[in-house]
Amino acid sequence: MRLSFFLSFMAGTGLVIAAPSDPPNIVLVMADDQGWGDMGYNGHPHVKTPHFDALAREGVRFDQFHAAAPVCSPTRGSVMTGRTPNRFGCFSWGHTLRPQEVTIAELLRKAGYRTGHFGKWHLGSVQQGSPVSPGASGFDEWASSPNFFDLDPVLSVNGRARAFQGDSSDVTAELAVDFMRRCAEKEQRFLAVVWFGSPHAPHQALEADRAPYVALPQAQQHFYGEITAMDRAFGRLREEIRALGLRDETVLWYCSDNGALPKLGANGGRRGHKGSIYEGGLLVPALLEWPGHYKEPKVIRVPCVTSDILPTVLDIVGTTKEPGRVLDGQSLLPILEGGTSRRSQPIGFWQATDRGISTPAKQWMDELLAEQTKGNEPADPARLMPHAAQIGPPRSLSEFPGHAAWIDWPWKLHRIEKKAGVDVEWELFNLGQDPDESHVLIAEQPERVAEMRAQLEAWLESVVRSLNGADYGKKHNP
Repeated sequence: MRLSFFLSFMAGTGLVIAAPSDPPNIVLVMADDQGWGDMGYNGHPHVKTPHFDALAREGVRFDQFHAAAPVCSPTRGSVMTGRTPNRFGCFSWGHTLRPQEVTIAELLRKAGYRTGHFGKWHLGSVQQGSPVSPGASGFDEWASSPNFFDLDPVLSVNGRARAFQGDSSDVTAELAVDFMRRCAEKEQRFLAVVWFGSPHAPHQALEADRAPYVALPQAQQHFYGEITAMDRAFGRLREEIRALGLRDETVLWYCSDNGALPKLGANGGRRGHKGSIYEGGLLVPALLEWPGHYKEPKVIRVPCVTSDILPTVLDIVGTTKEPGRVLDGQSLLPILEGGTSRRSQPIGFWQATDRGISTPAKQWMDELLAEQTKGNEPADPARLMPHAAQIGPPRSLSEFPGHAAWIDWPWKLHRIEKKAGVDVEWELFNLGQDPDESHVLIAEQPERVAEMRAQLEAWLESVVRSLNGADYGKKHNP
């Protein structure tokens, strides 16, 4: 496959950029619970990440990249849809996609791509017959786990449980490598979504991966060892793309699903950790390369978010989103091309008060393997999730319980409504001068607060309208 380009005008930016007439392959890689500071290139004193460090030197490094939510499932949903996760009811870990959503896999499959998912899913079931399996969400093939997974995992390969041996990141990478090879043999463009299960607890690193950290406490040995294994697996992906002769025509994009873990994780000196709407819970490491297009290294300091991935990929590929569907992300091509140093729209976050839902992946996958070996197919609704398409009773358009925030760089406004109808607390920070969000500037910036408050509450109302089903139309709204 060769890349050729034609010039296209980016509406609203005044920027003329190159858009591919023979679009590139797309490889989207994600860690599970790796904080911004859990990288060698971001100054971690112990963790060894030579492959990530190399890409940080050679490719595109994002220094202000955010997860759309401070926990895993919602952020993954934002990558799949380009939308803030509360729009489709993915409030916390264990919540699913809605079948009514249009995913990046479905859009790229329509554009002629072969699509594959490998690793952690956590957006629904991994059984055949579920409306929210990877297969039902646009992936032609998949080897997936319903949640995090560790050494010697059992994964669902297109709905059939299969036991694997080795470190979970190595297993995931090799499955993706096999997929890419088969696509390359057929000169078939591909989307590979590679979602590692590391470094999520419980941390179980191989002895060899613990060895560089033997002088540290055991908990750190396992945590850092998992990150080192994941770094090796990422290097394996990058090496294979090069070996297949696809490096110039492949977009490789890496990030994490939420901010740093408390205690073990490194939040880069920001306030908060996983589960928090403060920067320590949202800011994540992110890297990108597309050597055929971006030949020189660059650092992006503009705030970005995982919801930006879908519109950026669609822009790269030259296809469009579903008509009438509200996107919260924006294409980052104008920023990557250097035509602007600002976003075209602020970034909204909203951690609602809805609780997470248990998804015991190891138990479920061990049981699925045992039952399928006997010739049975479990039909437990908790695992098939047949009711994912149902939209609950309409929620209020004026009450938004939980913690929301609005980034309009360098300003970040927080809205904290602990219970519906309870008085709302507001906080304003200047992230450029106060990255750890320690100096509240509400009194000093009354006009700015009023403007940002109106924007944030209008956005929250829009999110609830989507949550209540306004985006789907009658035929898609049960």
